[in-house]
Amino acid sequence: MYRLRDLVLVLLSAPLWLPVLGVVALLVALNIGSPIMFRQSRVGQGGRIFTLIKFRSMRDAVGEDGRPLPDSERLSSFGRLLRSTSLDELPSLWNVIAGEMSLVGPRPLLPEYLPLYNSRQLRRHEVRPGITGWAQVNGRNAVSWQDRLEMDAWYVEHRSFLLDCRILLRTFVQVFRRDGISQPGHATMEPFRGNDG
Repeated sequence: MYRLRDLVLVLLSAPLWLPVLGVVALLVALNIGSPIMFRQSRVGQGGRIFTLIKFRSMRDAVGEDGRPLPDSERLSSFGRLLRSTSLDELPSLWNVIAGEMSLVGPRPLLPEYLPLYNSRQLRRHEVRPGITGWAQVNGRNAVSWQDRLEMDAWYVEHRSFLLDCRILLRTFVQVFRRDGISQPGHATMEPFRGNDG
């Protein structure tokens, strides 16, 4: 049911998001440069690794030592606009079409976090990861890792078609208000370092 819903919504809305995808791709090329896409390994349903696709929002800037500058310094004003409006997520609709992601579910995280989860937090991989999710409409990146992962587990336990509809509607409000885009001092969130104790 969820997979069919995702395909129907994404494909029916294609005439709306495909032109926006093209315009944003051009703007990324002009403001940030090539490549316009950011690809990164993430963990999907059942712990399977897939390649997440997003628009690139950071410059390839390095310090005097040749190492990349912190994310907050590489994130341009245009990149901040992309993230605050969630337009950087548009290419992830291809991940939805490919069946690697869903419109709604826990956000896909990095493979290096896998050994750091407790058994409850690992439940997030029982469903497809989502472009938006319960944690994203309840604080986004402004909440702690423990709260965010707890909300992911709660979502898996209470998942329903009506809950997904509620999350999708709240996502539009969240994007419009641009709340919870990042934690103070970080481009998004600080890295997950495991659970205390």
